Amino acid sequence: HCRIPGRKSKHLNFEEVKDAVNAFYEQGGRCLYLQGGEPFLWRAADCGIDDIVAYAHSIGFFAVIIYTNGTFPLQTSADTVFVSVDGLQETIDGRLREVNRQLSTWIQDSEISRFNRFGTVGEKFPISDDFLRVMTAAAEVHRLSGGAWDGTVSPLVVLWGFGPGGPALSAPSPDRIAAARAEVGFDKIEIRPPGALVKRDAAVTVDLSSIAKGYGVDAVAGLLREEGFSDYLVEIGGEVFGAGRRRDGRPWRVGINRPDPGAGPGEVYKVVPLGDQALATSGDYRSYVLEDGRRRSHVIDPRTGEPVTNRVISASVLAPSCMLADGLATAVMVMGPKLSLIHI
Repeated sequence: HCRIPGRKSKHLNFEEVKDAVNAFYEQGGRCLYLQGGEPFLWRAADCGIDDIVAYAHSIGFFAVIIYTNGTFPLQTSADTVFVSVDGLQETIDGRLREVNRQLSTWIQDSEISRFNRFGTVGEKFPISDDFLRVMTAAAEVHRLSGGAWDGTVSPLVVLWGFGPGGPALSAPSPDRIAAARAEVGFDKIEIRPPGALVKRDAAVTVDLSSIAKGYGVDAVAGLLREEGFSDYLVEIGGEVFGAGRRRDGRPWRVGINRPDPGAGPGEVYKVVPLGDQALATSGDYRSYVLEDGRRRSHVIDPRTGEPVTNRVISASVLAPSCMLADGLATAVMVMGPKLSLIHI
């Protein structure tokens, strides 16, 4: 964020504003956020908010976004204006807590955690509508990717040191990999509508973290539609869904972070126009282990039981839902470019 000090007793000089905006641009910023209930910026004596917007665009910012509680006059050339809506944030937070209680493996009594502890083969385990939707989408991603994405891969992820137990000091033996692979396989779980799962192997567990975040985005988007909103952008942890258009009638523009460990959040590799679709990105350029000078990816191929070595460092996918985009982005990381283009 570009910090420009506001003064209630003294108007800002436009040159001061430009100096601050220039400094932020030189630090790598490409999206300018202006925030305030009392409009400290747009009270400047010799400039208006549109002057600031025009200047930011002229030097290379791809978007200027305003956050306000409604005291700001909304007739502006800014790319996006977010206005506080009483009660909506609480409704959104409640919906996300509900999804979390069902799909988080970090919550001991969540629905998914209880299913993972459920050890009876062949018996129905009743599940909620949210859990059913995510499992149904997970089965589709598993099918589309030829098994490259698998929601039961957790034993292998933990074995390679990317789970709750912390990093592994060395690569596991082939025997340990084979033993973990024996507990992996999405076909070891049967989905039975209208709302039940059946284990075919008592040891199988599910971790839907690579698709559930996208479902959280979809859940919020669905809530906004129900509230009557037609133009909005929802983002959770880098996964995005955009509906409708910006205030200026143009599509939403979403920046993909430069895939480099040293890249800051404002460093943009590519800007993607987004309208009534989702964008999700997966990558391994920040989460990896170095062993004897070699880079070990945190992305595990469930078909081999080992970290991927296909040299793909980042994959972004556009899809009708964020849940699908989220899962497919991970699948592409495993499959590599050639197989991804064939299957997806």
